[in-house]
Amino acid sequence: MIEKELWHPVALSVDVAEAPAPARLLGEDLVLWRDAQGQAHAWQDRCPHRGAQLSLGRVVPCEKEGGARLECPYHGWRFDAAGQCMQVPALPGFKPPATHRARTFAAREAHGLIWVRLDGEEAGELPVFEAESDARLRKLNCGPYDVATSAPRLIENFLDMSHFGFVHEGWLGAREMTAIDDYQVQATPTGLLATGCKAWQPQASINSTRPAHVEYSYEVTAPYTAVLLKIPEAQSVGAEGYREAIALFICPIDAERCRVWFRLATADWTRGDAQLREFQDTIFLQDKPVLESQRPRSLPLDLRAELHTAADKASSFYRRYLKGLGITIGVC
Repeated sequence: MIEKELWHPVALSVDVAEAPAPARLLGEDLVLWRDAQGQAHAWQDRCPHRGAQLSLGRVVPCEKEGGARLECPYHGWRFDAAGQCMQVPALPGFKPPATHRARTFAAREAHGLIWVRLDGEEAGELPVFEAESDARLRKLNCGPYDVATSAPRLIENFLDMSHFGFVHEGWLGAREMTAIDDYQVQATPTGLLATGCKAWQPQASINSTRPAHVEYSYEVTAPYTAVLLKIPEAQSVGAEGYREAIALFICPIDAERCRVWFRLATADWTRGDAQLREFQDTIFLQDKPVLESQRPRSLPLDLRAELHTAADKASSFYRRYLKGLGITIGVC
């Protein structure tokens, strides 16, 4: 399954601190925890002894080694950062063999999130968010949002401008201004890039002071990851050269359930985190009930299964991209 070879976000970095935390990815229950050096680990949330959830346990210091161990809540078995059982309290003199170990997965941190790969080592590139390295832009994560639909449905919605005037009326669009000009879509090494996308918007962002035409570019950087770059008219935000980027990072909990985060990269350094998150909450929570109403929840890759127009160029391209990769989770 190719999805298990991809990196997926599973939790905000700040949500994994002293205590172990549960997560779920592609139908697999995970436990996330940090060792004494603060490095994040992701394991199967199941003790190999009697199957208890390790996320109900605790992280205990190991004074001898200057490290930390994850302790099972049931019988107190303790595992080191590599997953090896180091102590069985019921047998103080017992040295656990190499077979007594938890199942571990590769874990890394980027973009304020913990990412997990179910198959493969820690090598391999995570989805890129180019704005991450721009010190002029402030970074902020919004979410998580739990959504009862597939990850591809969410990506397709993110690429779609035709719904702005209906789902986001008065915010990102207006019913009398819904025409979509032609735009360009091309393949990239990571997915696709759509450029020349334009929309008339009453309030394109929290910074907007008046309606404006806004230019967008959309990039799919992995099967379940996409980024948009938004460039409004200078007069509408009161700043020359203003732009912002938003990344959509999705954890496919299973085929038809997702956990979603947005990472903002914005030139707004004045408003508080809560204000920026409130605007993003407003926009996404308008999308959520419509997304959850779509049937089938999985995205049809046969282009004959649903109707398409020229305005759907990016989403049709995305479906062909998923089919070419051999994606199986969240599609039909």
